[in-house]
Amino acid sequence: MPDHIVIKGARVHNLKDIDLEIPRDRLVVITGVSGSGKSSLAFDTVYAEGQRRYVESLSAYARQFLEQMSRPDVDSIEGLSPAISIEQKNASQNPRSTVGTATEIYDYLRLLYARIGKPLCIRCRREISAQTIQQVVDQIVSLPPGTRLLILAPIAVKRKGEYRQNFQDLARAGFARVKVDGKLHELDQEIVLKREVPHDVDLVVDRLVVRAGIEKRLADSLEVASRYGKEVIKVDASPGNSETKIQSMLYSQKFACVHCGLSYPEISPRLFSFNSPVGACPKCNGLGTEIPNESPEQGLPLFIQARPCKSCNGTRLKRESLQVKISGKSIAEVCSLPVHEALEFFTGLGLSPHEETIATRVLKEINARLNFVVQVGLDYLSLDRGSATLSGGEGQRIRLATQIGSGLAGVLYILDEPTIGLHPRDNGRLLAILKNLRDLGNTVLIVEHDRDTMEEADYVIDMGPGAGVHGGEVVACGTTEEIKANEKSLTGQYLSGRRLIPTPPHRRQGTGASLTIKGARQNNLKGITVAFPIGAMTCVTGVSGSGKSSLVVDTLYKTLAPRVPRLKDRTRTFDEILGWQHYDRTINITQNPIGRTPRSNPATFTGLMDPIRELFSQLPAARVRGYGPGRFSFNVKGGRCEACTGDGILRIEMHFLPDVFVTCEVCGGRRYNRETLEILYKGRGIADVLDLTVNQALEFLGNIPPIRQKLETLRDVGLGYIHLGQSATTLSGGEAQRIKLSRELSKRSTGKTLYILDEPTTGLHFDDVSRLLDVLNRITDAGNTVIIIEHNLDVIKCADFVLDLGPEGGDLGGQILAQGTPEEISSIQWSYTGHFLKPLL
Repeated sequence: MPDHIVIKGARVHNLKDIDLEIPRDRLVVITGVSGSGKSSLAFDTVYAEGQRRYVESLSAYARQFLEQMSRPDVDSIEGLSPAISIEQKNASQNPRSTVGTATEIYDYLRLLYARIGKPLCIRCRREISAQTIQQVVDQIVSLPPGTRLLILAPIAVKRKGEYRQNFQDLARAGFARVKVDGKLHELDQEIVLKREVPHDVDLVVDRLVVRAGIEKRLADSLEVASRYGKEVIKVDASPGNSETKIQSMLYSQKFACVHCGLSYPEISPRLFSFNSPVGACPKCNGLGTEIPNESPEQGLPLFIQARPCKSCNGTRLKRESLQVKISGKSIAEVCSLPVHEALEFFTGLGLSPHEETIATRVLKEINARLNFVVQVGLDYLSLDRGSATLSGGEGQRIRLATQIGSGLAGVLYILDEPTIGLHPRDNGRLLAILKNLRDLGNTVLIVEHDRDTMEEADYVIDMGPGAGVHGGEVVACGTTEEIKANEKSLTGQYLSGRRLIPTPPHRRQGTGASLTIKGARQNNLKGITVAFPIGAMTCVTGVSGSGKSSLVVDTLYKTLAPRVPRLKDRTRTFDEILGWQHYDRTINITQNPIGRTPRSNPATFTGLMDPIRELFSQLPAARVRGYGPGRFSFNVKGGRCEACTGDGILRIEMHFLPDVFVTCEVCGGRRYNRETLEILYKGRGIADVLDLTVNQALEFLGNIPPIRQKLETLRDVGLGYIHLGQSATTLSGGEAQRIKLSRELSKRSTGKTLYILDEPTTGLHFDDVSRLLDVLNRITDAGNTVIIIEHNLDVIKCADFVLDLGPEGGDLGGQILAQGTPEEISSIQWSYTGHFLKPLL
């Protein structure tokens, strides 16, 4: 096995024909400024080729069912292993996906409940059990010798009727007696019952006395009783001296309550699956939610929140599934526990020797997987938490926990910023897991900007020197110490302390007014009251799951997003919000991509495309031909190339080979038809303008005010290198978030805007964070309020006010640990954030 992955001539996206050797079986970090080519190298080159080679080793039949990757633009790659990619982007949006199903823990739980679960009657809550004739015989012969037995077959239980025909049929079958409402009657005599009164009717099959050697006759009698009692047997037992009260025992050969007569479905793993009609709640089809039929108040947008299904209370399962218990808990109750509590439940199960024999292997798998979820710092999550509600970092760590559980060796793992969403306190646990993966004999390749991860890495590759066309080169590579000593490496300058993000000389006090939330109790928030200073920059921090998003996004933003807030919130997740009148709009800048199709690009997303199309439609040549702005859109008929419908490329399906994308022969990849491209401004057509970078476009179109304003904000957030028409699918997470920021910044500011940012440093290098802080300071200095959810210590130390939530995640969080300036936070002993902040101030 070679000891290096050797890459020669990599030219994917902006990579400049690079040659590189990556050591195998090591923890390797690829870093560099946003847009420098890190993902192009790690995912689009190394992972794409590793995956392609693995899929090509399969049969042609198997390949047609798999989505295949085309060969990356690289001369050769040697020493590759099968590759597994663990990214942030692909968190499942399927409402049926949960933490339990994503980690496969739920599959093992279904098996466990199907094998050792105890079903209870949904009506009378008595335990239901199906027993074989042999088990019933063994129980009966264990009674004291001399016990008198009456073997009965229940014909009717509390049912109205005369049963005249039944008695005649039983007499003809050779039976002599029946027991009606507790009294014995001879079948050769007339038995008169009242039709409108409910009766208990039991057929007397045999009379026996417990003694040695009765097993054969007893078994035969029980078989007959089972046949006539529809698999239910009743046995009346009384001691030899008949003074003691008769004891009635019921046995069933099927899953049915012998007291209520309710049948139970077969106890199989499918009964606990909310994705199968066998187990899913029939009212909500296993989704666990229903949309309320309530109309929004007049003129107000309504955030429609699906509420739990009334039939299953959000558990997603049938009533029968929920009545199967282990140690008194149903599968839904176990899944609602935080992972650390679920682990305690399974390690403390008191099972019988028989149950333990059955459950040992399944419990081993469940406990191992729960431990992996704890190790990646997600012990506050519950197994029934929907995958769509997880942050990008949480979703990635869930997939990481699943991979650790597989225990593979000799694999190339490629991760995209696994520390996103992690408080510095939790970094140590994550790094221990990544090292464990490496020590199993795997190569772990991480795209990362986190200082701790780089310090712990075996090898660091620094990409750059700039972004976009100015990047795509390997600036430096080696151990962390070698990177620190390299003068050319921007990363090395920050790691060594030669360059740093300065702490501001003073903190803004704001306007003196505040935006106050009273009694916030969304999710795990413990009825907290928080005052955010208006006209200042606030950083909300705390360990993962402590309630940051619940407070800022789910409570504050969703209440203030409408122009007139709905302060009488139906869900009652807070008592009161004061100070909202100081804002004329609220803007939430999330981590979501700006578009999932090649048609979305920076020009269309920022609104830059509108003035550009307007400009071209006002040119004399366009006016003579009667071309309006719509002519210069590649999304509608008229000006676009109809051969490729404005895509510029054609997709050709190759069945068991990867799809082939070819440049459109008609337009040459320019998206527009010939007539549209004939309209020129300063010698350039619309396709040429979209091919310009932001910096080039500023020189070319800088004299047109509405265009210049949008281009300048793109440049100010550090995106001068991106092309106006660059496909959204090729943008990194950090680039997408800054494009959103620039779109909001380009709008006219009134100084009364509330900006909410959720981890804006995602995908950003130290140098990018410095630029981002310049922009955020400019926004705040204009009188606006900025609230940031963040773990990055450089951002926290530059805030005017810090709110630290905790102390832990999930049920153990949702409280205010500390609040004040960064200096005040750093002096608070019980604040995890303060502990890590202190050395930086």
